[in-house]
Amino acid sequence: MLAQFEEHVKTRFPELLRKRVLLACSAGLDSTVLAHLFAALGLDFRLAHANFNLRDKESEGDQDFVERLASTFNIKCYVNSFDTKKYISINKVSVQMAARELRYAWFQELLALGEADLLVTAHQADDVLETFLINLSRGTGLDGLTGIPGRIGAIRRPLLPFGRGQLAAYAAAHGIEWREDRTNVETDYLRNRFRHGVVPALKQASPEILDRLGSTQENLRESRALIDRYITGIRGQIGARQGEVTRFDCEALRQLKPLKAHLFELFKAYGFTDWQAIVALLEGETGREVHSATHRLLHDRGSLLLRQIMPAEAQTFSVPLSAGQPDLPIGLVLSRADRLGETGERILYLDKETLKEGLILRKWLKGDYFYPLGMGGRKLVSKYFKDASMNRFEKEAQWLLCSGDQIVWIVGRRADDRFKVSGKTREILKITWED
Repeated sequence: MLAQFEEHVKTRFPELLRKRVLLACSAGLDSTVLAHLFAALGLDFRLAHANFNLRDKESEGDQDFVERLASTFNIKCYVNSFDTKKYISINKVSVQMAARELRYAWFQELLALGEADLLVTAHQADDVLETFLINLSRGTGLDGLTGIPGRIGAIRRPLLPFGRGQLAAYAAAHGIEWREDRTNVETDYLRNRFRHGVVPALKQASPEILDRLGSTQENLRESRALIDRYITGIRGQIGARQGEVTRFDCEALRQLKPLKAHLFELFKAYGFTDWQAIVALLEGETGREVHSATHRLLHDRGSLLLRQIMPAEAQTFSVPLSAGQPDLPIGLVLSRADRLGETGERILYLDKETLKEGLILRKWLKGDYFYPLGMGGRKLVSKYFKDASMNRFEKEAQWLLCSGDQIVWIVGRRADDRFKVSGKTREILKITWED
């Protein structure tokens, strides 16, 4: 197996031969054998062990085992002890999910600190088969059947072509000891029910199932690549990026057949799962929305507008009247001007003496009004937004520059007549909005 593993690494993961590697080691068969394979090839690696403190003395024994293993190889060992039960209580997640979130967050911290270049995990072929069966039993699309990726970001999984039987045989042949997690034989977990009940029967019926599944998933990944290329083209045809918003034409979306499959591929990356709600949104009225955990999808006059959910923003920012560029959520540059010069939507000239109070920057509030430059009369900001055909996202993103409770400038759109430069102006303040 060592020769096969070496050839596999050279062919598919040559970076492991020259990079510093963090190897996630639980003390179980898979990660322990992987550590011995790395050591046999003379690779530059160190171990990382997550102690979840769920099995009392057994958890302590796993930690001791990994530390002794690292000492045997004369390499560094990182250990983190987690209060997993507290994490589960606070975040309301399963034991498996808590362990996954905790360990991967810690692994990423170690990489960010420069302790290693890459993270290696010991997922192997039986894990792939079990995951495939679990996803199939729950109902899944193409992504749920394509398998565990061999590389994603800084993570590498070089054991995927090798099954648990091969690893056990290698361990037996080389006198390698490991620790068995007693929860692996319990049938409370769905994965264990597949591992001990379904998988052995499948292997008996089809001894080559691991190799055949690998070939099948390679075909599925190639199909996924074709779909991704097609969807990229479709997105470019019917979607247009406008700042922080992507606009999709509803009529163009309706023409896509099959509609649900297209909507799934177009919007899955943004966390949407209720495809019937998106179909209904296509036929809905302006102003209706559908939310995912991370994004909003808004129907606006024959278009679907996609935007990331933004964190709550501070309501008010003070803008010093002195020249310079204050620390604000948008780039405003203040300067003194001797006369009116270059004009445009992003430039405001005002009579500094008309500012009875300092300047503040804030978002629109219900009931706001201003005196549009050149009109003389008063107008509600909401009516101005409506006349300008602004959608909800544009209204929410719009900044107002104010002096006290008076609006000076709907930034980038319209100035207030009360602050204009006149023949009586003695000091001109120029404000430029820069990206």
